[in-house]
Amino acid sequence: MTPESSGATLPAWATWPQPHEQGAYTVGIEEEVMLLDQLTWALAHRIDSVLPRLPHGRTNSFTAETHGSALEIQTGVHGQVGSATEELGALRRELDDTLKPLSMRAASAGTHPFAVWQEIVISAGERYQFVYGSMRELARREPTFGLHVHVGVPDPEGAIHVANRLRAELPLLLALSVNSPFWQGRDTGLASARTPLFQAFPRVGVPRAFRTYDEYVESVDVLIRSDAVPEPTFLWWDVRPQPRFGTVEVRIMDAQTTLADTAAIAALVQSIVRLEVEEGSRTYDLGIPPEVLDENRFLAARDGMDAELIAHELDQRLPARALLEDLLILCRPHAEDLGCATELESVARLAERTGARRQLELSRSLGSLPRVVAVLADDFLAGT
Repeated sequence: MTPESSGATLPAWATWPQPHEQGAYTVGIEEEVMLLDQLTWALAHRIDSVLPRLPHGRTNSFTAETHGSALEIQTGVHGQVGSATEELGALRRELDDTLKPLSMRAASAGTHPFAVWQEIVISAGERYQFVYGSMRELARREPTFGLHVHVGVPDPEGAIHVANRLRAELPLLLALSVNSPFWQGRDTGLASARTPLFQAFPRVGVPRAFRTYDEYVESVDVLIRSDAVPEPTFLWWDVRPQPRFGTVEVRIMDAQTTLADTAAIAALVQSIVRLEVEEGSRTYDLGIPPEVLDENRFLAARDGMDAELIAHELDQRLPARALLEDLLILCRPHAEDLGCATELESVARLAERTGARRQLELSRSLGSLPRVVAVLADDFLAGT
């Protein structure tokens, strides 16, 4: 039963739109990218110089982020991952064309390998100054860069169901996407240093399960009514319903260096959402211990695809690779129906050599983190 049918009055922000004209399970991609000085390969805190130079009419495609060295690229709404990836590739090229006359480049990974917090600059926009006022010096920690995938869900109760079920799959998506082994010039021993760095913020991590959309709306709206947050997007959970778009947004992933890796993860997310809507039981086991979800999240951030994750129903740990293989079997028929089977096939390739592993290999072969960043910048345009 939706809030409308139960007679509940929704706040304006929580109204769920009608399904998009492109049909169910539409996909949109957002990626946070780093701005770089082409001479030193350090972060370039010059977002205010970049945005006015971007192509006219792209105000919804490129937006500032909290840090002056970060920018978010956003695609429009697409019926298939392939067309969303095509648009993302064009946007990457447009950004690169804008940056080169400024002696700048862009790259995509979960963290900048050798940035230090003392050099970080907060963006001037009202939203980002609010973040700084709220977080104080936490907001000046080294920027992190994530990949967010939106998938359309026809109704809000379905979105709550999908978000609940996805909580168990989030660690596996993180393990696949790990792409931030370095922090402040050091090998952290973590496959995703971004994950614990971002954990310093409030309202992050795996959200609790919600029994109904009403319960979710009230839990968020009490924060808005009390002026703790100005609007729902200040809850930076790993997965969240996004009523404004009629989507479920999966946010746990590190930003991906190459377009092909981004497409593979987007295809997996889109396929999981359709799997849960079409086949998943609408009842949800609320008994999954939050300790298990949090521990799996940590294990995935530490070990990537080499992690052994807790299977709570078996009281044992299983290899992430085996869990991914089982998930891919379930997702393949849905990927075929969604037109993203080719992109889904690339998931196995990414699982064998994640972004974190590639960065570590580059560091050993090149012997210099600035040289690693230079390769990341070149790979940003690969396949575009």
